Amino acid sequence: MAMAVGHLMRRGVIHRSVFPVLLPKIHRGEQIMSRDSQVIRCQVHDCRGFRTVQPKIRKVEEIESRAGQVIQCRAAVAWEAGKPLVMEQVKVAPPKEMEVRMKILYTSLCHTDVYFWEAKGQTPLFPRIFGHEAGGIVESVGEGVTDLAPGDHVLPVFTGECKECTHCKHEQSNMCDLLRINTERGVMISDGQSRFSINGKPIYNFLGTSTFSEYTVVHSGCVAKIDPLAPLDKVCVLSCGISTGLGATLNVAKPPKGSTVAIFGLGAVGLAAAEGARIAGASRIIGVDRNPAKFDEAKKFGITEFVNPMEYDRPVQEVLAEMTGGGVDRSVECSGNTNAMISAFECVHDGWGVAVLVGVPHKEAQFKTHPMNFLNERTLKGTFFGNYKPRTDLPSVVEKYMNKELELEKFITHRVPFSEINKAFDYMLKGEGLRCIIHMDG
Repeated sequence: MAMAVGHLMRRGVIHRSVFPVLLPKIHRGEQIMSRDSQVIRCQVHDCRGFRTVQPKIRKVEEIESRAGQVIQCRAAVAWEAGKPLVMEQVKVAPPKEMEVRMKILYTSLCHTDVYFWEAKGQTPLFPRIFGHEAGGIVESVGEGVTDLAPGDHVLPVFTGECKECTHCKHEQSNMCDLLRINTERGVMISDGQSRFSINGKPIYNFLGTSTFSEYTVVHSGCVAKIDPLAPLDKVCVLSCGISTGLGATLNVAKPPKGSTVAIFGLGAVGLAAAEGARIAGASRIIGVDRNPAKFDEAKKFGITEFVNPMEYDRPVQEVLAEMTGGGVDRSVECSGNTNAMISAFECVHDGWGVAVLVGVPHKEAQFKTHPMNFLNERTLKGTFFGNYKPRTDLPSVVEKYMNKELELEKFITHRVPFSEINKAFDYMLKGEGLRCIIHMDG
C-alpha cells in the first residue's frame, strides 16, 4: 500500500502533504482531500492492485477569486406562479455579516418548492428563486463567520441553528428562535434585502437558500459543514426531506429493535421514515398509502407489508390493529392528511404506542380524537426536520451514508442538467420518481 502511494507521489498525482491523511483512508477506497495541495477530490479505485487513479482537481483560488465582488451567474427564476422557470443571468452580491456565499454544485426539487411555486394556498411572492435541497462549496464568507471557510463542502438548510438562543441551547429542540423557517420572507434577515438582482431589480429568495442559482448567499447558521469526501450529488438530498423522514423515526419515534412500525404516506419523506425503521431494526414495516403503484418501489426501503385504506370499508386503524394484535408499536405520518394523522395515532398499541406527525396539514385542518386514546397511554408527537439540529447533527447523517448505514441512491430516480430544470417539475407533477438531482454545470 505504501509503495503504491509512493508511486503516486513520484508521478505527481498526489502531493506529499496528502501522505499523512492517506494511509488511514486508502484501504477503504475513499476519496482523498488536501486543501494544501489544492486537490479537493481524488478517488482511489483500487489501491491493492493499483489500477487507476482519477484526480478531479478544483483549485481553491478559483473559488476565492471573486470574494467581495458581485458575481454574475445563471439562475432559474420563477417570474409568475405556476409558470416554467426562466434561465436568467442574475447578480449575486457578496455575503454580509454572518453570511456565506456558496457555489451550488447539485440541487434537487422538493414538494415544498412546487407548493410555493404554484402559490395556490398562500400569498404569491414573485419574482423568486426557489430551491433548498442542495450541496455546494463555500466561495466566500462575511464578517463574523469563523466556523466556515472558502473551499468547505456544505449543505444549505431551510432552517438554522444560531447556537445562542434558548432552543439551540436545549438539547431536545431544533427550533431556533433566530433562523426558524419562514416561507413568507424573501429577503435576508440581517438587512431585509435580497442578494439577487436582475438589471437592478431585486429577486426574492426562498427559505433563505435559493439553490436554483449557481451561486447563492445563506446565513451561516443555515449551513452545515460536511465531510469533503462525501459525494455532493448524493448527500445533497439530506438538506430537507430525507433527513426529515429519517429523523422522525430514529430521533422521535425511536422504534425498538424487532418492533412493528406503520408508515403513512409513501412519498420521499415517508420512504425515508421507512429507511429509518429499517436502520433501527424493525421486524415489520407496514406501508399505508392510497396509491398501490408505490408499493413495489417501497420494498427497496424495507417495507414488508402494504395496506391501501381504499380497499376496506372500515377505518384503517382498525385494520392495522387487527393485523398486529392490538396495534403497531410506532407509526409515522408523512402525508399531511388529517384523517391519516388520526389513523396514525389511533393505530398504535395502548400502553406503549407512539405516533409521530411529520406531514404538514392545511392551515384550517383540525385533529380530533377521543381523550381516552391518550389516557390509555398512547403518545402523540410532532417533529420538525426530524429533530435534527442542522449544523450539529447533519454531519453525522452524512457519516451514516459514508459508513453505508444509510442508503441514498435509491431515493434518486432522475438526473437533469440545470438548463433542463423544468423537467424536474414535470416529473414531480406527474408523480414520477422520488428525487431528481439537478446538475448545475449542465
